[in-house]
Amino acid sequence: MVPFLKYVFIKDKNFYRSVALLAVPIAVQSMITVGVNMMDTIMVGRLGETELSAVSLANTFINIYHILCMGLSMGASVLVARFNGMKDQVDMQKSVAIMYRLTVLIASLFCIITLAAPEAIMHIYSRETAIIERGVEYLRWSAVTYYLLGLSLTTTIILRAVGKQKVPLYTSFGAFFINVGANNIFIFGHLGMPRMGVAGAALGTLIARLFEFTMICGFLFFKDDVIGFRTGNLFMKTGDLLKEYIRISIPVLVSDGILALGNNSVAMIIGRIGGEFVAANAVTAVTQQMSSVLTQGFSQAGTMITGKTLGEGDRGKAQEQGYAFLGIGFLLGLLSAAVILVISTPVIRSYHLSEHTAGIARQLMDAIAIIVLFQSTNSIMTKGVLRGGGDTKVLMAADNVFLWIASLPLGILAAFVLRLPAFWIYFYLKIDQVLKSIWCVYRLRSGKWIKKIKGSQKDTWEIKERDERIHMV
Repeated sequence: MVPFLKYVFIKDKNFYRSVALLAVPIAVQSMITVGVNMMDTIMVGRLGETELSAVSLANTFINIYHILCMGLSMGASVLVARFNGMKDQVDMQKSVAIMYRLTVLIASLFCIITLAAPEAIMHIYSRETAIIERGVEYLRWSAVTYYLLGLSLTTTIILRAVGKQKVPLYTSFGAFFINVGANNIFIFGHLGMPRMGVAGAALGTLIARLFEFTMICGFLFFKDDVIGFRTGNLFMKTGDLLKEYIRISIPVLVSDGILALGNNSVAMIIGRIGGEFVAANAVTAVTQQMSSVLTQGFSQAGTMITGKTLGEGDRGKAQEQGYAFLGIGFLLGLLSAAVILVISTPVIRSYHLSEHTAGIARQLMDAIAIIVLFQSTNSIMTKGVLRGGGDTKVLMAADNVFLWIASLPLGILAAFVLRLPAFWIYFYLKIDQVLKSIWCVYRLRSGKWIKKIKGSQKDTWEIKERDERIHMV
């Protein structure tokens, strides 16, 4: 029996219980976040397709920063999860301190660029004057949110790495209602406020981000006792851990950064196909996010559980759990595809779209239903298990080779040379998801994805391996 079939449903009930306790709250929080994005899209869509396209493209640039923060925090969470398994609180604090410093540095860079050249940013994605003007307005109001978004997002992922996912979850509930309420007031000018349009959407998001930052960062700095991080730790000496942090975290940051540029290149291609394609993609993108929230939860659970298991020194158990996560990813892909097929028509009808734009959206939904089957599997492996094993350098290459070698060239060929229907354009733009899922199976089976962190683990792993050999004899 091949390893995948042998371990896809392992008999350890505690494993599935631990996975569910970690993944479900994360998935619920992700669903709330996607719900906020969907409400933003629906409300802005009521202003018109131009406004919808402008906000969608402006957020594409903001998402570069979002992805970079995810890279920083996911890289740091590998260390935090491993150090948590080793009961090393000081190194957990050092990991968080380095992460915060890099987050603030990157936030400052994006804030300066956004305020200095919003028109240039929008010109990257569109040539339509009306879309550019609305996008510039949205970006100027969004500049301050980089700091709030970055600090709250990275803190959320670090708290999850030590099993503290309830506070971010409850905070997301509050942020959802705050954002929806603020959007309704400022976009459309209720309660005596001026009608601000897309600027009102940005202001509503800013208010929600401020609430998230206050609650989530406040909990870490003043309440949490697992990491024990306090404001004074921001200035602690971290030189002895910096090399290890760079080895594990920077490849994740670089990988996600290049991936973000690749995704922006996809957005540039879509933006040049036409405003109707952009509007249709904005509708389907939110739906795809909604259908994959469980995958996001299980991906992060994979990082945490793998890191903790390896921190305890059990390589064999980590390998077995990896196969189980692979099976979970495939099942979640099937579920996500089914969800998309069921909700696609009512979602499209909820927007004020022209008949032609709605037709494009339906084609994109069909393509997404196929792609998500593979995306779910490789996300749980690349963003979860393999990353939790410290295999960040190889992932840095794999995450981007398929995107730049396959997806972008084939997408350009399909859109501008062959002029294929929307279904095939989108399918080829996302074909890297199919290729990566196949690669992940081979990487998992090789066992080479498990990396040592810090010299102190060597003895622990050697003892475990010796005991396993004795047991086999």
